Amino acid sequence: MAATPQNSATPRRKVSRHRGEGQWAAGHHTPLNGNEQFKKDDDGLNVRTRIETIYSKRGFDSIDPNDLRGRMRWWGLYTQRKPGIDGGKTAILEPEELDDSYFMLRVRIDGGRLTTRQLRVIGEISQEFARGTADLTDRQNVQYHWIRIEDVPEIWDRLEAVGLSTTEACGDTPRVVLGSPVAGIASDEIIDGTPAIEEIQRRIVGNKDFSNLPRKFKSAISGSPLLDVAHEINDVAFVGVRHPEHGPGFDVWVGGGLSTNPKIGQRLGAWVPLDEVPDVYEGVISIFRDYGYRRLRTRARLKFLLADWGVEKFRQVLEDEYLKRKLVDGPAPDQPVQRWRDHVGVHQQNDGRYYVGFAPRVGRVDGTTLTKIAELAEAHGSGRVRTTAEQKMIVLDVTEDQIDSLVSGLEALDLTVKPSPFRRGTMACTGIEYCKLAIVETKARGASLIDELERRIPDFDEPITININGCPNACARIQVADIGLKGQLVLNDQGEQVEGYQVHLGGALGLEAGFGRKVRGLKVTAEELPDYVERVLKRFEAEREDGERFATWAGRATEEALS
Repeated sequence: MAATPQNSATPRRKVSRHRGEGQWAAGHHTPLNGNEQFKKDDDGLNVRTRIETIYSKRGFDSIDPNDLRGRMRWWGLYTQRKPGIDGGKTAILEPEELDDSYFMLRVRIDGGRLTTRQLRVIGEISQEFARGTADLTDRQNVQYHWIRIEDVPEIWDRLEAVGLSTTEACGDTPRVVLGSPVAGIASDEIIDGTPAIEEIQRRIVGNKDFSNLPRKFKSAISGSPLLDVAHEINDVAFVGVRHPEHGPGFDVWVGGGLSTNPKIGQRLGAWVPLDEVPDVYEGVISIFRDYGYRRLRTRARLKFLLADWGVEKFRQVLEDEYLKRKLVDGPAPDQPVQRWRDHVGVHQQNDGRYYVGFAPRVGRVDGTTLTKIAELAEAHGSGRVRTTAEQKMIVLDVTEDQIDSLVSGLEALDLTVKPSPFRRGTMACTGIEYCKLAIVETKARGASLIDELERRIPDFDEPITININGCPNACARIQVADIGLKGQLVLNDQGEQVEGYQVHLGGALGLEAGFGRKVRGLKVTAEELPDYVERVLKRFEAEREDGERFATWAGRATEEALS
């Protein structure tokens, strides 16, 4: 082969020694960053033994840094933010400067399924070990704060005695599987995905074949026509559909996710029967494990692999290399007939009894309240409750004659069954109160915003979602809310740096899923937030066409109307 002539006027290009994206299937097993190194050094699941035998006995200062900020996540433990550190220091301080000597602990609740006995134990642990803290998350889990390492083995014992765990609730693992909170009981359900969730738990959770993924792996399974598990923003999701020839089953979606590079999941175009869902789930997570990018953490989610491969190649690899068979082509889900997907209110079950969904404020509850919910449910004939993907809860199996009494009991706990659109539609992440990544406060801000909007525009009755996030990572789904608020520091009228939010407008989930619009230069201080939201909602009411959703209006409104 002839040599390429050299042009002395052109600088020579440096030869890259790039070792690929760290894909195991390409033979790239050498760790390319610190996270991959500590996972190779020791499986995250193994840290439990050290917690039980060393750290819980010797205390916080005895914890190895790679366990503290890495492997302990495999058991649902994150260090929480040291009190008094303002948001301006979040990106400046080293991890050890941000770390408090206490932990957040996440209880994994697959499908949102709880017995009242389990809920009572969760509440008792909160009161005894977590200073009463217990937040409902938008992934159906419960999160504690102020957990001491010395108490963790006892907490595990109590949770596991009633069939709960914190296994792989965090970390580069298969996280909780979202499920319809009314699976098996809803009168309009297409198919009950509970058996698939249970089989995935049995096969995958705690299995070392899947405990070293490139990053987190989020999944959802629901046969509800309300599309109630945010399937569009999961790594893999199974959505109930009716095949014209094969009957009820699931449509498969892959590659969804938010954070700083949001992607809406894509349909594989495949229909899967209930008993094959665990196989397809295992195939998809195996592709992620083997082909997922491990070089850069910022590109280590499945959505980046899917973007590079495309849906056709992804399905082909799934079929040819993992399932060893072809999948059946299938239909897309139908458009949901309701705007709200949270199951709040009183609804009849398929057995003639009722379920009652209620709304805490921005998912914030406490251990005493959870215990009282369990007691209320049992007093009204129920032994089952559910958490939702919207930071709500549901009591199942209530007879008609018990509804009014149960509703009154919940209302006495400030858990309303008929919430305003603002109480119903506002979500918030943990925020600067406990999170080391956060820049601003969220929970209290969301609760006060609800109160202000209920006072200022009490007659507003349109479905509206207001999602508040303390940083750019989108744990509260800011990009897919009607009004999404991304926490950051902004300048007020006096030129002072204060807590505030970048505003995203008109995002949505559902079959018209899309990301919110950012108005150029629009940032709102925390103090101005109620004024701003009130102003925008009143303009929406004045300008909307008949039946028009906020997201549609926001997409066509002028920047002046949105400012």
